[in-house]
Amino acid sequence: METSPGINVGSSSIENKNEKGHIATDVEQKDTYSIDIDTNFDPDGSSREDQPSRGIFGDFIDSFKPMPEIKVDPNWTDEQKLTYRTAKSPLKQELKGRHLTFLAIGGAIGTGLFIGSGTALRTGGAGGLVIGWCIMGTMIYSMVMALGEMAVVFPVSGSFNTYASRFIDESFGFATNMNYMLQNLVVLPLEIVGASLTVNYWGTAHKYNDGFVALFWLVIVIINFFGVRGYAEAEFVFSFIKIITVLGFIILGIVLTCGGGPVGGYIGGKYWHDPGAFVGETTGQQFKGVCSVFVTAAFSFSGSELIGLASAESAEPRKSVPAAAKQVFWRITLFYIISLTLIGCLIPYTDPRLIGSSSADATASPFVIAIVTHGIKGLPSVVNVVILIAVLSVGNSAIYMCSRTLASLTEQGSLPKIFGYIDRRGRPLFSIIFVSLFGLIAFVAASDKEGAVFNWLMALSGLSSLFTWGGICISHIQFRRALRAQGRGTDELAFKSPLGVWGSIWGLSIIILVFIAQFYVAVAPIGDKPNASDFFQAYLSFPIVLACYIGHKIWKKNWKLFKNPKDLDIDTGRRDTDLELLKQEIAEEKRILASKSWPIRVYHFWC
Repeated sequence: METSPGINVGSSSIENKNEKGHIATDVEQKDTYSIDIDTNFDPDGSSREDQPSRGIFGDFIDSFKPMPEIKVDPNWTDEQKLTYRTAKSPLKQELKGRHLTFLAIGGAIGTGLFIGSGTALRTGGAGGLVIGWCIMGTMIYSMVMALGEMAVVFPVSGSFNTYASRFIDESFGFATNMNYMLQNLVVLPLEIVGASLTVNYWGTAHKYNDGFVALFWLVIVIINFFGVRGYAEAEFVFSFIKIITVLGFIILGIVLTCGGGPVGGYIGGKYWHDPGAFVGETTGQQFKGVCSVFVTAAFSFSGSELIGLASAESAEPRKSVPAAAKQVFWRITLFYIISLTLIGCLIPYTDPRLIGSSSADATASPFVIAIVTHGIKGLPSVVNVVILIAVLSVGNSAIYMCSRTLASLTEQGSLPKIFGYIDRRGRPLFSIIFVSLFGLIAFVAASDKEGAVFNWLMALSGLSSLFTWGGICISHIQFRRALRAQGRGTDELAFKSPLGVWGSIWGLSIIILVFIAQFYVAVAPIGDKPNASDFFQAYLSFPIVLACYIGHKIWKKNWKLFKNPKDLDIDTGRRDTDLELLKQEIAEEKRILASKSWPIRVYHFWC
């Protein structure tokens, strides 16, 4: 077994190797532990590359055998064991730069944009639609930049799931991670049912719904059993189709707004004046309408954190993660803000077709409504196909994200060990099987109670993304505090968030305001009287997270709110272990970039 050369932080670094082969590096009077597990070896010590192939079937069977177990020193603290296991997880590092780029640009484009924006338009108006997405867009950009910075330094298993426990507090990490796992666990059957309902756009009989549920479930599960590479290639294709569709709609929307469609003539901004930019007669009603948009906008951005989760399986996180993180700006600007501004110009918020029967009702998609209204033939079916692909894409990502979260929680000691089983293809096998089996709940689509069942399932984790994003922002703030407290600088960061700590503070502030806005809408729902059912469907995940947090505190007898920045381990899990060499490389890259022309420097900043 090979051991790493340690983490070199300058002349103050003292390195020693004990009899078990562990390397202890003393940095600022603090012990950290590092060892490389070579996952290219079988448990008997032989290299798999040197073994002859046993044929396609034999190699297929062998791929399900476990990776070598990660050994830890029993004398380490729970925190050291947690940090070490997540840093040395044997997940396959097969994601390329193009995979992460397309995941960043198109990965989160789904039903939230294509269909959920219709609900937001109906409750908030065209002005509320744009304001809500712009404000949430700034938060998402701040969060992703912070996540990109940490994911480049620590491309570890679980990424942001691990950062919360590592930099904030184990109880906070446990609570938010459980909620994130629940969200993705529920999303899979929801999206499979959504896909089966989307097919109804073409008049498919209801009795065939179970057949489509089985077909879509099988497709998604097979994709994920091909490992991270299979998932990434599928998402690459899905994202490409979604991106082309949105770009095509933007071009079409501009033509229609300017009067180039078969019917309707020049439109311009007339719907911003009649019926108006905001829903409601009074300022209070209009304000509540805008508040209702925030949560819908947040739902449409769900999955933006995926690039962090995928960093552990990226071949070159130092290059691919920053490039992918920067693409979020273009997705927010081009795909969300421009397309939704055009939606507000093409459809009045009073259009009765915006009231859909479900979150996957393609007839309620403002994209479809806009095309149908202005006399374009054939295209609505094309958009519906893309909506179907988007729904399947979200379900595909749900298995990937949930299985990796389960594996990360196992490495943190929060779940049974079986969920941490990783085979030789780098697949968290039993986690994928568990999530896939949970997806069979989708067959409840044939029940008359399907709506009630899924509404309450979704309520279990309705605010999950907000908790996750808030944890990322706090983790980044704590990480920067730890660098400063331990006498380290940002010159050792291969990628720095262009917004710095203030970007994370802004993102966290917006998230807190969205929690308040959601509470306001939950207590006083739009168009209805206050009632317990609406409140808990909108806010149930909050008491669940609180119960997990307090329960973990009691279980672990840990009553600290935040870890001391001076005690945080900011070394274990780095792929670039020679910090002095890394600093030199970063300085040289900056010098080369500074010598380039200003267009190249601008391009590098944004792309």
